[in-house]
Amino acid sequence: MNRYPLWKNLLIGLVLIWGLIYTLPNFYGEVPAVQVSSAKATLKLDPATVSDRVAGVLKEAGIEHGGIFADASSVRARFASTDIQLRAKDAIERAFNPDASDPSYVVALNLLSASPAWLTSIHALPMYLGLDLRGGVHFLLEVDMPGALTKRLDATTGDLRTLMRDKNVRHAGITREGNTVVVRFRDAEQREAGRRAIQDSTADLQLADRDDGADDLRLIATLTAQAQQTMREFALKQNITTLHNRINELGVAEPVIQQQGADRIVVQLPGVQDVAKAKDILGRTATLEVRMVDDTPGLLEQALAGSIPFGTELYTERGGSPLLLKKQVVLTGDRLTDAQPGFDGQTNEPAVHLTLDAAGARIFRDVTRESVGKRMAILLIEKGKGEVVTAPVIRSEIGGGRVQISGRMTTTEANDVALLLRAGSLAAPMEIIEERTVGPSLGAENIEKGFNSTLWGFLAIAVFMCAYYMLFGVVSTIALAANLLLLVALLSLLQATLTLPGIAAMALTLGMAIDANVLINERIREELRNGATPQAAIAAGYDRAWDTILDSNITTLIAGVALLVFGSGPVRGFAVVHCLGILTSMFSAILVSRMLINFIYGRRRKVDALSIGQVWKPTK
Repeated sequence: MNRYPLWKNLLIGLVLIWGLIYTLPNFYGEVPAVQVSSAKATLKLDPATVSDRVAGVLKEAGIEHGGIFADASSVRARFASTDIQLRAKDAIERAFNPDASDPSYVVALNLLSASPAWLTSIHALPMYLGLDLRGGVHFLLEVDMPGALTKRLDATTGDLRTLMRDKNVRHAGITREGNTVVVRFRDAEQREAGRRAIQDSTADLQLADRDDGADDLRLIATLTAQAQQTMREFALKQNITTLHNRINELGVAEPVIQQQGADRIVVQLPGVQDVAKAKDILGRTATLEVRMVDDTPGLLEQALAGSIPFGTELYTERGGSPLLLKKQVVLTGDRLTDAQPGFDGQTNEPAVHLTLDAAGARIFRDVTRESVGKRMAILLIEKGKGEVVTAPVIRSEIGGGRVQISGRMTTTEANDVALLLRAGSLAAPMEIIEERTVGPSLGAENIEKGFNSTLWGFLAIAVFMCAYYMLFGVVSTIALAANLLLLVALLSLLQATLTLPGIAAMALTLGMAIDANVLINERIREELRNGATPQAAIAAGYDRAWDTILDSNITTLIAGVALLVFGSGPVRGFAVVHCLGILTSMFSAILVSRMLINFIYGRRRKVDALSIGQVWKPTK
């Protein structure tokens, strides 16, 4: 009656062992580390070479390390203390970035798990800790919406010039004045033709007439309210995406980047100790420029000799070849609508395929038509410095707005360049208006307080259950411990971020999880009072309490899902732990406790009494 088949006992045992293994990494803590990653999208990091170089630098400086770990994008070395960590960072920084004004690598302070290698090899990793538990930096950034509007109007000014030229509309000049674009005409007929051309091409502009004289007729274009709102939303989304890409170089686990209000962005970087480096990364941008190569005989040699001709700049092409480029920018990355990695159709080499907007496609078509046989350079501009990615010869006119960048690229480089170009430039400038640093000591104190609150809550429940339900209370306590074990293991496996609200949800889960065992124990008592035998009372108690347990947990789960769907920030962190805790509590309260009771009572042929506390029988 009260026996599980062997396969079910084995399955429950394996689940508990799994829970123990995946919970273990959380007890090892973290140690200081130094991370080395590439500072430029066009400079790829070779993990093996950089690892050997880091090891050599540390050995030469007489600094002991606790291991060097590499992945596809970074190399990390861990150390025994923060003092050694700081010495190591200085040594690595000097070796890897001799020119501080133009660093090739990002050398940042970080934290690494101290888990043994065998746990890491099976992907048993500790939970991520939020800013309030791990320490780190908190930034509140304000997006310059007037700057975004100015940028949009400048682009609109250029678009209108191209439109008027394509439609053969004569005008006397197009300029931006404040938050408007002014198109001047010398007669009313041309102004009306200009109005029709603008209205046919876009619905984002609101037009009005203004006459400043008989031969100075003006068309005033302003962005509609809907277009301005769309522009603001795009600026926020673009900046958030860009920030995500930028802070990946810091190796931050589960950063928080979210919109706050109409024009602000919150950035939280748990575990980051180097605030200056974090600021530098947040401020980085990258964009694309297309310029013509000046191949005039003798000018390149003159520039290499130190006399750069007027209107030109000297650059180095990937591979080391010098190039003399004209300063005039033919096209910028603002005209990009998409950038995807791929392969050259003829050579099958990795390449980046660019898609231009309508205005960019027209400009590129005109320039390539007029420059057949000449070289065009494509530059990636990052942190104020440019690098020529490729400088092909224009073979024919290129129309349709599809452009390809290729030459001396690996597949990974093509992916990274495409990603950087898609969301590498900020849609609007940003300013840090609030900055807070949470020290590791405060985070450790929060962890200690949260751990103690959960521990004392667990002990209080355990004492009550053991005193009130005797042996069944002990079994319920073991099941509760299994619930906590499985919850932590599940959070670790999912690599969820634990915050103070998450610890609160964990403590609440303990109190709610014991309800199921209370229902079961009370149902068994009721069966005993009604005259059932002990074995029958155990079976009926678990079977008949199941419906009540299921109903109560489903209603609680509905509330948790609502918090998860409609909440944000700390509320969602609470909801995640809460919902997972409900699922693990049902497993532990019913299956684990039943397995233990079966081991204790199920193999006895005759059971005279159950150790479940005082069973009060009704008086007649």
